[in-house]
Amino acid sequence: MYELHIANKNYSSWSLRPWVLMKELEIPFQEVMHPFGIEEDWNAYTEFNPSGLVPCLADQDEIIWDSLAIVEFLAEKHANVWPTDQIARNWARCATSEMHSGFSALRNICSMNCGLRVKLSKMPLSLQKDISRIDDLWRYGLETFKGPFLAGSTFSAVDAFYAPVVSRFQTYGIELSSGPYEYMEKVLSLKSMQLWYEDALNEPYRDEEHESDAITYGQITTDLRRA
Repeated sequence: MYELHIANKNYSSWSLRPWVLMKELEIPFQEVMHPFGIEEDWNAYTEFNPSGLVPCLADQDEIIWDSLAIVEFLAEKHANVWPTDQIARNWARCATSEMHSGFSALRNICSMNCGLRVKLSKMPLSLQKDISRIDDLWRYGLETFKGPFLAGSTFSAVDAFYAPVVSRFQTYGIELSSGPYEYMEKVLSLKSMQLWYEDALNEPYRDEEHESDAITYGQITTDLRRA
């Protein structure tokens, strides 16, 4: 069975990507948690991953790191990681790659923190550009491939890569057009996402760097965490 090494569910957007994909496609795996701020030395992460980062997938003696590499590895072994329709598949790969390498303003200003609700005090132009681009991208995918997911009727890797964006938009109260908003609600209603959120809210861990990042451009209105 695969081992998927992840960090805190409350914070780790990169970990969510392969986790939610494997859950939705019912690919069995064992989850191994490495909370931020618990290890005395970040280099301890190199014991399971040469890059010292999460996520990391172990398949017996083979180590696959980086969320995009994990997705492509899984696609070679399991069906439905990417859409079966070629046009939808090509678009999904482009949209996934854009998420993997872009949207730096969204990442930096709206860091993932599942348990918080934050009211933004300002909207930098760079962030508005990222939000507008994602809204346009989601709307195009939903209209072109007829939904309810971005590249068609079934959840695939492109949805997994935008799942952390859905989480960010919920945390910071980002407004979207109607189609993308309905898509966001659809993703949040998935059993896999609800399981992730339940675990995130019950985590006892706090990492000061991630906590401070969440309020760089706003103010906490609600903290839903239970621990």
